[in-house]
Amino acid sequence: MRLFLPVLAALLATPVTAQQAPRWSLAIHGGAGVIERDKLSPEQDKAIRAALNQALKAGSAVLDKGGSALDAVEAAIHVLEDDPHFNAGRGAVFTWDGRNELDAAIMDGRTRAAGAVAGVTTTRHPVSLARAVMEKSDHVFLGGAGADAFSRAQKLEQADPSWFATPERRQQLETLKAKKLSAIDVDRKYGTVGAVARDANGHVAAATSTGGVTGKRWGRIGDAPVIGAGTYADDRACAVSATGAGEYFIREGVAHEICARIRFKGESPQVAADAVMAEVQGLGGDGGVIVNTPSGVTAWSYNTPGMYRGRVSAGSAPTVAIYRDEP
Repeated sequence: MRLFLPVLAALLATPVTAQQAPRWSLAIHGGAGVIERDKLSPEQDKAIRAALNQALKAGSAVLDKGGSALDAVEAAIHVLEDDPHFNAGRGAVFTWDGRNELDAAIMDGRTRAAGAVAGVTTTRHPVSLARAVMEKSDHVFLGGAGADAFSRAQKLEQADPSWFATPERRQQLETLKAKKLSAIDVDRKYGTVGAVARDANGHVAAATSTGGVTGKRWGRIGDAPVIGAGTYADDRACAVSATGAGEYFIREGVAHEICARIRFKGESPQVAADAVMAEVQGLGGDGGVIVNTPSGVTAWSYNTPGMYRGRVSAGSAPTVAIYRDEP
């Protein structure tokens, strides 16, 4: 017993953080807002959960083979951009003029390299166009016709505008115009999609993709493609993807603010995310964020009734959730 006690004391004194850190981890979101059980049919609930699980599967397949966090977030976003239940890619909302204009961003925590696009109209996967801007241009942010031209020059997969349009989203625009509603009144949720990953080498990455808000005019751009607002990744702190009332997230610099609190104040990702979301709410905005750290700790925080969300890490089963009463 006397021999055992020193050994036990040594074990208890050994830091467990590194031992418990997963080899890799991934978190995703599909938007936040007035998402309550009586707002979704059983069929919609089932389909959304299936899509979230498929996105986690796509991203984790990359990570489990030793792939990069950057590849993982892109793979996860591809799934969500192709699913019409989300306001990104196919299923994006309509502008006031009846177009689908798509925004996306991606960031590599290793180097803080980033790429973003806004107002693109013919790229099937806007997140891949954002990555091409990051890796194959001298720029960070391209928009409109120029971004579309760059996409074609890079030979990215193109899609006819009809690919993105869905009857439900068109009806939302018609309702907004007929009843003179705001974008939030008609949608009651923000459908942006996002992913944050930590790979086996301890690197993080973030990506976000969106169609914006119903009835947007004058080339409006929200927070999703704005580096530091809706998307940010830094190996010194964390990776963040946001969804919500973009104007408030831009003013708060939400994604960078969360990373700064973790890096400089030593806050946990949950504490940092909750604090920044409280500040957003104080400004009058709502929405949510997902966070992932170089140690593989994931967190999410939102000040809306619900958020489409999911996470998975090496050695654990994936979990998805929609409503606030779910873990």
